Amino acid sequence: MLVTMNDVLIPAKEGGYGVGFFNAVTLEQARAVIETAEELRSPVMIGTADGLNGFVPLKEAAYFLRPLAQAASVPVALHYDHGYSFESCMDAVKNGFTSIMFDCSTLPYEENIRSLAEMVKICHAMGITVEGELGHVGDNEGSGKLEKPSDYYTDPQVALDFVQRTGVDALAIAVGNAHGDYKFPPKLDFERIKTISGLTGIPLVLHGGSGLADDDFRTAVSLGISKINIFTDIDKAGRNGLKQAIDEGAMVMRDMLAYERNAMKAVVAEKLTLFGSVGKA
Repeated sequence: MLVTMNDVLIPAKEGGYGVGFFNAVTLEQARAVIETAEELRSPVMIGTADGLNGFVPLKEAAYFLRPLAQAASVPVALHYDHGYSFESCMDAVKNGFTSIMFDCSTLPYEENIRSLAEMVKICHAMGITVEGELGHVGDNEGSGKLEKPSDYYTDPQVALDFVQRTGVDALAIAVGNAHGDYKFPPKLDFERIKTISGLTGIPLVLHGGSGLADDDFRTAVSLGISKINIFTDIDKAGRNGLKQAIDEGAMVMRDMLAYERNAMKAVVAEKLTLFGSVGKA
């Protein structure tokens, strides 16, 4: 069933478990996520992002994401991740997404607040939930790589002011996490997570979840992380599934799809189990 972010994250925060958000740029990725969530009776979030529109345009992604979410037997929030402009976020809303992340984290603080508060007001009037980001989660490689990530960590007291002034439903925080493949094991600032969670009282979001150690996930969730973003891990799993299909003699794409989907389903199942959301639907 199609729901909003609050419908899955508020129970997660209250219940002490995490909800996985998985980007899906193909039908097989989307099927892998939702089928696994149904099999494990887990709530889940699925969607796409500004940075993925070059692979599949937002409108086309909505063609398969929204119907699958609506037909699911478990709660599925359809989320637009890292929307960098007002226009792209509004496109997501027009295409049936129930939740958006308006990422103004690289803007000056007051401009971040002003822009996000406006987005929250508009979206809440339409029943859409909103995620913001404070601090800045960089990339492990590419143009978003930060020279000194700790300079961009989320300040707990500033987070409280930010949440109160924007009315945001969930907050993505920077605590040593990064997007993409980790070159070295990350060191998450767990005390910072605990403090921010206690001060703000809203669901916290951990971006860059692919590649973190299992114990890091468990600890982060126990301290207040309610939403964990995953993409690289399932993307790589799909590639490995296709390779296995070829290695085992598959000659046409239709014979490879089950390999691809099953490889991704295994990763999704692993994450949902790790986050503690199995059986929570």
